[in-house]
Amino acid sequence: MARSPSSTRKHAVLLSAALATSVFASAAAAEELRLITWGGYAPDDVVAQFEKETGIDVQVTLSNNEDMISKLRATGGAGFDLAQPSQDRIVGVQRQFNIYKPIDFSRVNTDQLQPAMVKATQESTELDGQYYGVPSVWGTSGLIVHNSVADVVQDYTDLCDPAVAGEVSYRLKRPTLIGFAFAMGMDPFAAYDDRDKYQSILAKVQEKLIDCKDNVKTYWTGGDQLLALLRTGEVKAAMAWDAGGWKLNAENPEIRFVAPESGALGWIDTFAIPRRSENEEAAYKWINFVMQPEIAARITNESGNFTASKGADEYVKPALRDAYRESFDEAAINNIKWYPPVPPGLETLEGQVLDTVQAAN
Repeated sequence: MARSPSSTRKHAVLLSAALATSVFASAAAAEELRLITWGGYAPDDVVAQFEKETGIDVQVTLSNNEDMISKLRATGGAGFDLAQPSQDRIVGVQRQFNIYKPIDFSRVNTDQLQPAMVKATQESTELDGQYYGVPSVWGTSGLIVHNSVADVVQDYTDLCDPAVAGEVSYRLKRPTLIGFAFAMGMDPFAAYDDRDKYQSILAKVQEKLIDCKDNVKTYWTGGDQLLALLRTGEVKAAMAWDAGGWKLNAENPEIRFVAPESGALGWIDTFAIPRRSENEEAAYKWINFVMQPEIAARITNESGNFTASKGADEYVKPALRDAYRESFDEAAINNIKWYPPVPPGLETLEGQVLDTVQAAN
């Protein structure tokens, strides 16, 4: 049967529409967000919901600060569309290697973020009048103690008390240097821009840590190792992250996370856009998606750390929320020492101190 001109035109229009739809669908299917982040920050069910709602495929690479910086430095800021470095690890790296691009806050739904977290992150990631980070997940390091030694260990340096000899653990990493310095009455953050003064502080901490070696059961190097040491009772007190303490508290109420008298050390992991991101639009969609309170609470439940999402704690598992509130009253929160940006060269000094402590008898 011969087709009429009108039906032919209609067929052509339909065919054209079908082709356009096919091309659009292919383009949508090909869209991808390459995310480099920490374990627990992109739960499978959150990724699946984002992919379903946006049509954007999410490729997750698990990492840490050192690895993120190394990968982005090697490629000049290519290979990923969104990264999640800590707020104190951005400015120094950006100044040296130019691997990020400024955040366009007009594309971020800041109404769903804690204003204080936005302010703190902007202050610590500002460079030449531009901001390089959006707050994502935050937490602290402090003390995990068993009730049997809770009266003895109330600050970092109490880990060196003879009453807990052989029963304590901490990492040989920079947070230990910082925490001990504060507990010894010094302010290492205020000395960040004075190399001689900072080195003087490190020298005192080094001496303290060498004197404290006999108290240390072992220097823990991984979270699982630390949790095992506390579960078995081999270690009664440790310097560690709050999330680990809350996890142990859920298993054994006699173990709990305590904010030290001199103040817990606070960190904020951010969202940062790599300089050669190929899909900024998807990156901003992910930021605004995961910072919705009910979605952000699922990240807290997975990672054990709270987020900058305003009101998300209402949706967090009650046991985790209660453990958090037991560790932090208002005074303890106001006493948190937030990590400022690390100036270039400081980590070299710290590394030398840590190596000396490790090698000392």
